[in-house]
This record gives sequence, C-alpha cells and structure tokens, in this order.
Amino acid sequence: LKEEGNEAFRRGDVAGAIRRYSEGLQQLRDKQELYTNRAQAYLKIQEYEKAIGDCEWALKCNEKCIKAYFLLGKAHLALKHYPESRQSYEKMLQVDPRQEGLVKACVAEVNLEEKKMKDEERAQKEVQAGTVAALTIQELLQRLGTPGQDILFYTGGIRLLAAAVKGCTEQTLFRTNNGFSILGDNGAVRGCLCAERRSPAAVELCVSVLVLWQAVCAANEENQRLLLAQPAVSAQLPELLSCGVLEIQRETLALISLYSESESGRKLLVKHQDLSSRWLQILMAFVKCSDARAGSAMNILCDLIAEERFKAQCRVLLSTGALPLFTQLLVCGRQVNLAALSCAIGIMGSLCADPGIRAQLAESRDCWQGCLKLLEESLDGSTPSYQECVSAVLGLMMNLLLESNGTIQDLAVAISGRCLALLSHQDGRIVTRAIGVLSRALPASCSAVEEAVRGGVVKKMIKFLKAGGQLTAPYGIKTLCICTRSSRQAQEELVKADKRFAVLLSLLESQDELVVGNAALCLSQCLGVPGAGTSLLGSRVVLLLLGHAGGDAARPAVQRNAAIALGKLCAAEPRHIPQLRKLNGLAILNSAMKHVHSS
Repeated sequence: LKEEGNEAFRRGDVAGAIRRYSEGLQQLRDKQELYTNRAQAYLKIQEYEKAIGDCEWALKCNEKCIKAYFLLGKAHLALKHYPESRQSYEKMLQVDPRQEGLVKACVAEVNLEEKKMKDEERAQKEVQAGTVAALTIQELLQRLGTPGQDILFYTGGIRLLAAAVKGCTEQTLFRTNNGFSILGDNGAVRGCLCAERRSPAAVELCVSVLVLWQAVCAANEENQRLLLAQPAVSAQLPELLSCGVLEIQRETLALISLYSESESGRKLLVKHQDLSSRWLQILMAFVKCSDARAGSAMNILCDLIAEERFKAQCRVLLSTGALPLFTQLLVCGRQVNLAALSCAIGIMGSLCADPGIRAQLAESRDCWQGCLKLLEESLDGSTPSYQECVSAVLGLMMNLLLESNGTIQDLAVAISGRCLALLSHQDGRIVTRAIGVLSRALPASCSAVEEAVRGGVVKKMIKFLKAGGQLTAPYGIKTLCICTRSSRQAQEELVKADKRFAVLLSLLESQDELVVGNAALCLSQCLGVPGAGTSLLGSRVVLLLLGHAGGDAARPAVQRNAAIALGKLCAAEPRHIPQLRKLNGLAILNSAMKHVHSS
C-alpha cells in the first residue's frame, strides 16, 4: 500500500495517495513512513493541520525522524506559526548535525516570511492612516497602469515613484499594491526593455525603470525575489548589460550589485539567471571601459565566484565564451582598464580552484600566450597599475601549473625565460611569484631546466635564499632541487656559489618541513661534486641530517631525504663517520645506505 501510494503521488493523484497511505495505517498504526508520506500529501493540497497531526504521530513512532521535523516545519510555516516552524527545523539539527546547511536555509526562509508579514502589517497601517507615502505610491501606480499614454508620461511617473520609495515601508507598499505586475504589464516599459534599438526617450524610460527597481529592491529580499521572478526581467538583464548604452549599463550593473552583495541575493541570481559563461563574458568585457562600469562589473564577478553553482555554470561554456575574451584582454593589456584587468585576472585565478575550469585554462595555448605577452611588456618599464596585473598573472600561472599537459611542456622554456627576466624586478611580490612559477614550470621540461641553468638561475636562487625571505624560500629551494636533479652544471655552480653549503645548512634548520626536505634532497644531489663532502667537515650537517632522519621530521619524505643525504655524505667523505658514530647514528646510516642503493 505504501508503494501504491507513492506511485499515485508521483502521478499527481494526491487524493489516491492519501487513500492508500490511510489504508496502510489501518493495518499498521505505528508505521512512521506512512505518516510522513501522508503528511507530505496533505501539504500538497494545503491541508496543513492534518499534515501537522501526521508528523506528530510519526515522531511518536520515531522521535528522531528527520523527515517528520522537516514537514512539520513546512506546515507551521504555511500557517504562519513562525516560532513553531523554526523550532521544528532546529530539531533536525539536534538529531543530525550534518543537516546544518538545509536547516540554515529553512530557518532563513522562516525569517524572511516573518519579516514579510510584519512589513506588510506596518504598510497596511500606513494605508489605513492615509499617510502621504501610502497615498502617493497608490496614486502613482494607478496612473502608471493607465494604457496608451506618452512615453514621457511613464518616465516622469516612474521617476516620481522611485523618489517616493525611501525605505522598507514604501518598498512594501509598492509590492502590496501590485507594483511589479503593473510595470510588467505596461507595454511601453516592456518595449523599452526589449528593444534592440532605443530612441533617447526610450533610453530615459529604461533608465528610470532600472533606478526604480534599485529603490524597490535595496536590502529587501522579498522584493528582490519577486523582481527576478518576472520572466521579462530575468531574460533581459544580460541583454541590458550588453546593449552598449552607457546609462543603461551603469544602472543595470548597480541593480545587479544589490543582489551580489548579499548571500541571499547571490543565490537568487544564480537560481533565476543564466549565469553561464555568457554572462561571465559580458561582465568581463567591461574591463575595456575606462569609467566606473569596469570596477562595478568586476565587483559583481568577485561576489559571484563564491557560489559553487556559478562555477559549475562557467565550466560548461568557458572555452567558447569567456576564455577567448580573457585572452584578448591579456594581449591588449596596455589598452584596457588596468585596475579592472588585474581584478579579472584574479577572478580567473579564483575560478581555477575548480579542477574543470583550471584544466581548460591550462590547456589553452592562447591563454598562456596572453600571459606571456603581458609579462613581456612589463620588462620595458611599467606603471604601478600594470605591475598589479603582472603580479596577478603570475599568480594565475602558478595555479595553472598545478596541471600537467602538452601545452605546458611546449611552453615551459618560454615561461621560465620570462620569469628569469623578472627576477631583477624591484617589486618583491613579483620576484617571489616569478620564482614560484619557475619552481612549477621547470619540472615540465628538461630543455627549460637547461636554459634556466645557462641563464644563471642557480646563482640567483642562492642570492634570494641568502636574503632569507620567508615566502621565497620554499620556491627557491624547490627550483634548486629541480635544477640539480638533472644538471651537473647546476650541481657544480651550487657548490661554488654556496660556500661550505651555508645556505643549505640554514635551510635544514627551517621550521618548514617542505623546505627542510628539499634542502636535504638538493644537498644529496650535489655531494657527487668533488670536494663537496669535504667542505662540510666541521659543520653541523651530520647532526642536522641525523635529527631529521631519526624522526624529528613528521613527514616520511623528509626523513627519507635526510637519510639519503646522510648516506651520500658519508660515502663521499668517510671522515664524517666518526661524528656519526659518536652520535650513535650508525643504525640510521645503515638504513640510509639502503635508501642510497634503492635511489
């Protein structure tokens, strides 16, 4: 009977479903699922009291029934029993803390409905009292509902209406007097919003409507929801953004900003709008604008990337929509709004947290070429604004280099060459990020390593590591590891540049285990150079390596690297063995030699 009831409910036969559940309950009075299923059916036909009764019976059968609390909350909300509805939802969280997201959304809905009711009660009192605000809004809406008037008549009325909406009470009066429907049914308003070409008068009307919507929707979630529920509005916002008329674009951006600035507004945008790569592309195109539109568009995008659903929508059409435009913006860096371009680059970098988006960008040769072009132009001298773009694009490249593909392999030489050229830059952030890109680009290509070594990368890394930059150290030592792993020249240059391995020894004492592990690995790779092991006699190298290999390091990889370095050290210069014996480290040395042979 339960399955028959479920099948009837799926077909839309709610009455039939209720009959089947009721027949089942006549046979099994303590069947929790039958009560909750029947409660759901009662909710469907707005029999809220009966739904509450069934939920209460379900909870007598099982006091931890999540579905019963959920449906109970829905029924109480429909009856405007707001405290009881909240309490029901909060019970869900007590039973199962994993329901936090759902409970948060449900309680937010209760709070919104309660606020809506209180706002409408206040607005009704204004109407009953005959206040100026109430009479003005009623009269203006009545006139705007008059068909066949001149376009200037509607423009003036909408301007007056926008000026009259000064706060929550006026916003509520607009809503309760059917303001959204009146404007939606107005042929002149619809025409100005949908027109491909607009006369100056139509532009004024369109701008007036956008200004009114801002006044009506500012900090008002219910009005924001109702506005986007209007099919014409939902469809036209992207078109208004791309219409090419400055005034319309500016006011449309201001309206969308009202939504994007709050979590609830963002969710409404993502739910109601086609926020796919096309809208990402439309907003990013404002980078070409020299006025405030560029900043407004980037702020909206910065807000929207917090929404996972937006990222998922961007992923679908990125390669054919926003990506070609983004590449063009990089290539034309000096001809666009640099502050907005820097922000746009940062937005793409944030979107790279999505593996699908990151993979698409990393595979795009045009994207890489655009990044390299922007870096190349920075070498001729640049303004502070352009330097912000350089820093941002280096950050983006670091994110993209988390991927491994043929495009990166092909361009690794060019990428590392640009970054080597930036190592003499005066901006420390740019230098640090350039080293970071080097540390991730070099493993992709042996040719890139050879070119970097010929370009003096070893000496430059030793210089930066001597300076002791906390952010630079992880990237610098990793770069040295990559170079010394495959290049004899790099090994010899490091031994020559880092006298008695002073820099590597200092890194072995770092609090960062990744730095320690790479320092130990780099040291072990250089001990084949004649005299390298001998230069370490009298130093603390045995004590340091023994400590890390013997368990001071938490990471197994760090222990292994230290053990390998210790074994190679004693093999290269046996005079280190007495110190090792004195420290009771021969057992660790034996283990280390196994690592040496296996490596």
